[in-house]
Amino acid sequence: MCDPFTMELVPLTRLLQGKRVVLASSSPRRRDILSSMESLEKARFPAPPEYARETAKLKALEVASRLRRDLHPPDVIIGADTIVAVDGVILEKPKDKDDAYRMLRRLSGQQHSVITGVAILRPLWRRQLQEPSSTCPEAPEAEGDPEAEVELSLFHEETRVTFSRLSEPLLCEYVESGEPLDKAGAYGLQARGGALAERVEGDFFNAVGFPLNRCIRELAAIFPDVGPQVPVSQRPATPQ
Repeated sequence: MCDPFTMELVPLTRLLQGKRVVLASSSPRRRDILSSMESLEKARFPAPPEYARETAKLKALEVASRLRRDLHPPDVIIGADTIVAVDGVILEKPKDKDDAYRMLRRLSGQQHSVITGVAILRPLWRRQLQEPSSTCPEAPEAEGDPEAEVELSLFHEETRVTFSRLSEPLLCEYVESGEPLDKAGAYGLQARGGALAERVEGDFFNAVGFPLNRCIRELAAIFPDVGPQVPVSQRPATPQ
């Protein structure tokens, strides 16, 4: 397989053109990041680093299993899971406002890691087609078996975020806004939580919940036939 770190970045619209994609995540942030790419407008959106990677893999495999009888199975299944880790402690989604407050107090004035594990599955579906006949009118329809052969890309991306020291009024106001309750680590950089961060080192989109750049490079390795060629009519004019 090609090394995703030694190739030119290919447009996501070309990599996934004409392919059915399933995002194995209910996260609206991941859906929005991927939906910003034209080729995914019609897509279905139903620790340590090892923890995030394994969770992402299980999510993708679970979706593949559910889709095994789909007459039009997807070409790509993307699973992702994000965790926040500080001092070796994993912070997932808070249970309630009190839990969110405790998480944010722990992050106040500290550097922590936002780790997203991603699993990209390219199921090589084994199709068993049986046409109904007069002798067997109840013949089963096409069936896809994702366990026949699967090409799997499993990776993680880590972004380091440093919070300023957070005052009590700011903490209480942010928790009461309700924004922290559905987010790992009890905050979201893409919204009001962005004001809490003094420094972000690494992929910003990864800190939001999905490492888009790395995902494109991994997809380019999975679909190596999609090259970086650009039609002459679309190339910028060469300065004279």
